[in-house]
Amino acid sequence: MLRPGALTPVLTLTLLLTQLTATPAAARAAEVLTLADAVGRVPVVPEDPAGYSRDAFRHWNAGTRPGDGCDTRGEVLIAEAVKAPTTGPGCALTGGTWLSYYDGQEVTDPADLAVDHMVPLAEAWASGASSWNAARREAYANDQGASTTLVAVTARTHRDRAGRDPADWIPPATDQRCRYVAEWVTTKLRWQLDADTAEMEALKVFAEGPCEDALVQYRPAP
Repeated sequence: MLRPGALTPVLTLTLLLTQLTATPAAARAAEVLTLADAVGRVPVVPEDPAGYSRDAFRHWNAGTRPGDGCDTRGEVLIAEAVKAPTTGPGCALTGGTWLSYYDGQEVTDPADLAVDHMVPLAEAWASGASSWNAARREAYANDQGASTTLVAVTARTHRDRAGRDPADWIPPATDQRCRYVAEWVTTKLRWQLDADTAEMEALKVFAEGPCEDALVQYRPAP
């Protein structure tokens, strides 16, 4: 996801999208879209939460570097630290600093952080993941292939958001709301998830209003 302050000129974006269209899918670079165009690609389908269980999404697993002593959560915390922590036995992290972008809070104790699924597991289940096999749900729950799928935030905002979508919750940090909406849409497109009607209307309000200059960059999940 590209931030609103890093916009590409229209001609450059047009040429990039033309090149992407002509490139085989297996070798295709991340696709770049305006937020409005990205929102338009998310299918609108009624949510079906029936049968959801967090246990359907195995997490956290050994992460992308098995043997480093850290699970996915630990690896995300290390990757997102603004001041790198020292990693001790059992992936004990000390001396690091993190910035929770949902609320703008600086955090120095990793126990005060949650690694949040940008699209919560319950939302993913109701939006299409119920039809996935166990391996794909595990891949989603531990996805480090895109920096937007998992995000380190204060445990307080994680609890406050719970499983709500942008129709019911947006970050208290007003200057980060466009980033949040764009990363939500990025994750929906990356994992081919749907949106319900209320969610879609909320996304359109941002895409056609205060976040009209935001861009979305995504690559479909394997």
